[in-house]
Amino acid sequence: MEGAVEPKDEDAVRIEECEKRLEYRFRNPDLLRLALTHASDKPPRPETPPEGTTEAVSPAPFREYLDNERLEFLGDSVLGMIVCEELFHTYPQSNEGDLTNVKSVVVSRPVLARLSDELGIPEFLSLGKGMASYGRLPESMRANVFEAVVAAIYLDGGIEEARRFVLAHIRGEIDLVENGQHSKNYKSNLQQYSQREFGITPRYRVASEAGPDHVKEFKVVTIIGDRTYATGRGKSKKDAEQESARRTLEMLTGEDV
Repeated sequence: MEGAVEPKDEDAVRIEECEKRLEYRFRNPDLLRLALTHASDKPPRPETPPEGTTEAVSPAPFREYLDNERLEFLGDSVLGMIVCEELFHTYPQSNEGDLTNVKSVVVSRPVLARLSDELGIPEFLSLGKGMASYGRLPESMRANVFEAVVAAIYLDGGIEEARRFVLAHIRGEIDLVENGQHSKNYKSNLQQYSQREFGITPRYRVASEAGPDHVKEFKVVTIIGDRTYATGRGKSKKDAEQESARRTLEMLTGEDV
């Protein structure tokens, strides 16, 4: 019918919905589409000669990349530069060591993964069938896609647009560090310690729940590898996990935290 509007396909709707979450409209939506494409969803790279040929297929030095790994690489540097510049101007009296410590917190994997979750970016990821069956995506993947999105915005709109996006979400993290509140995230601190010392991420298990809903108390234990550590109690699972992580850190480090 004349004048009828063609319906948008699911992929176009996905990209538009993600743009709304990001509060940025891409001139080239393919950049966002690439940023949201995980390596598990790209076509396999040919390793054998095509049928009917005898010549080996040599890998091209720069093949056509169809996933977001290159954008992650670029986004890591763009994000780091923007944060370093912001810290440099915001804290003129701070030395290099102090600025490095703040940066290491605000661009850490747990923080970027949380920011990615808050924006809802992971729900727009294009994943292979194996990864799509995951209930909750790994923290590293959620952090990496945030970096890929930063790179996509940088390539699409330039450094000022990338700076606007990054600081809109990172500045609050900088304020938390300045006020000493990031150090109270015991789960994050324990995760960094555990990954550094043991190469694994802690898990938390609810050992018991007691009381009526309005005054319920949760008991949670921390598990690292095959060993169970400290118990924490709280009026919510989150509070109990934080207490369990705090006590576990004290057990592992021998220091009050």
